[in-house]
Amino acid sequence: MKKTLLGCALLGALGLAQIATAQDFDDRWYLSGTAGFIDHDGDRKVEDGPLYAIGVGKFFTRNFSLDLDLTSDNPEKNGNQLHWSSYGAMLTGRSHFRGADRNWWPYVAYGAGVLRHDESYPNQSGGQPLKRKDSNLAAQLGVGLQADYSRIGMRTELLARYDADDQSVSAPRENAFVDVIAQVSMLVKLGELAAAPMEEVAPPPPPPPQPSCADLDDDGDGVNNCEDRCPDSQPGQTVGPDGCPVAVTIDLRGVNFDFDKATLRPDAVETLKEAAAVLTQYPELRVEVAGHTDLCGADGYNQKLSESRAKAVYDYLTSNGVAASRLVGPIGYGESRPLEATEQTFPACKSETNRRTELNVQN
Repeated sequence: MKKTLLGCALLGALGLAQIATAQDFDDRWYLSGTAGFIDHDGDRKVEDGPLYAIGVGKFFTRNFSLDLDLTSDNPEKNGNQLHWSSYGAMLTGRSHFRGADRNWWPYVAYGAGVLRHDESYPNQSGGQPLKRKDSNLAAQLGVGLQADYSRIGMRTELLARYDADDQSVSAPRENAFVDVIAQVSMLVKLGELAAAPMEEVAPPPPPPPQPSCADLDDDGDGVNNCEDRCPDSQPGQTVGPDGCPVAVTIDLRGVNFDFDKATLRPDAVETLKEAAAVLTQYPELRVEVAGHTDLCGADGYNQKLSESRAKAVYDYLTSNGVAASRLVGPIGYGESRPLEATEQTFPACKSETNRRTELNVQN
């Protein structure tokens, strides 16, 4: 009765197997070879002896494996030379308790299968021994340790096997037996370990469209790069449509001088007031104060006269709030830059247009 209850407990353990959540693990099939020792139930009246098995198995999750084994043990019957043998097929699950940082771990084994028994027993009428052959269900439960070495694995385990053999000739009153098995197995993994799935990486976004030269203005002068023939113009510099600097003159029309004079006329003073106001409004401007003469007179004389005219305008501006640091000069150009073409002989050389002072923007 006790053996029957134990067998029921072994079979019930099959329903308690826990399968862990799938993780990264070695899921290759493997072949196993097993050698061990079986301590037969004393009621069998057979010798204890070796047990052998071959099998195939696989990890289905990181913590659960399943094996199918073909087993064999072939002892004598209490040394009386009569033969008793057992062959079987066992399907065994194992719940593994694996650590994250070691290559060995404990497990619980549980399984069920079929055992075939061949038993010789004396012939009461004399002659050759008689034989019994039949099959029955079996179950097993145990614990073990497994170690993993890449392609090779090792197991050592201790099992209790419930054998529902109710046809035993040696023990006719028994309807089941419980054997104890200690065994060691070697696992040989088949094939290569599957590579870990590559994490899908989103393709990089397409590069932004490259702006054309018509959209660029590297020197910030307001002329795009396609049309800018002077790409290195300075900030604040006045440029033409081609992006190149152009000379800018603050119009001092009316700041003209009487013939052979360098003094400011009243009408010139009014024009200079307006120029001083412009310079005050735009403090970033720097200007050259340049004086000029007409073509009358000697070059040396006209040079000094143009310098005097420039000096008159320079003095007026500095005395009316324009910083001298913003003024270049005063500079005289003599008769070298006439605005009006005239003859060089008197009186045709006289030209009020040429007798002037200019403010030439420098930035």
